[in-house]
Amino acid sequence: MSHGHCHSCGEGNHSHSHDDPELGVQYMLYQKIDLQRVQCYNEAVEGSGQTVFKPWDERKDRSKYVESDTDEELLFNIPFTGSVKLKGIIIIGGEDNSHPSKVRMFKNRPTMTFDDTALEAEQEFNLHPDPDGVLEYSVKVARFNNVNSLSLHFPANFGDDITKIYYIGLKGDFTQVNRQEVVICNYEAKPNPADHKSSSVDSVHHFIS
Repeated sequence: MSHGHCHSCGEGNHSHSHDDPELGVQYMLYQKIDLQRVQCYNEAVEGSGQTVFKPWDERKDRSKYVESDTDEELLFNIPFTGSVKLKGIIIIGGEDNSHPSKVRMFKNRPTMTFDDTALEAEQEFNLHPDPDGVLEYSVKVARFNNVNSLSLHFPANFGDDITKIYYIGLKGDFTQVNRQEVVICNYEAKPNPADHKSSSVDSVHHFIS
């Protein structure tokens, strides 16, 4: 399916977890997302896709959410500020039938569009309505090592015309990628007689002061 705008903005296993601080500590990867570069295709309000990545204790905040525009599909491109080993995902969707019913996950496709969603996903989950964020879906870590960007495709919901998402939580390990600095050195190609007050000799040229 083709969608006209983007704002820059298989079944898997899931396990039940409880609303405890320990889980909140694990779901801190939102801090490692380059939020200004998050893209959300088919969002009804520009920039709203960025608001679903928030602290654990704000996951039930209903004032910040993303809603689909022309139909029920949403597609996120989520760049990280380093390298991630992804381990789990939690999704809080909308009430009634606007909660997404499926998510398809792609690794390191930073410019993915709806035209690319025919590709095979690294992993996908059939989702269950989860208004409190207590359902954790376990990601296949072997497939999500060295993740620099994560794309999430929500192709359908439970029957509504639009899809609504309040919270996307990501759990995993983060490694800062240190970019090596390039040191530029200017080497003297030829000795300059004016710079040498005594006799200087190299293998090619002879200069006598």
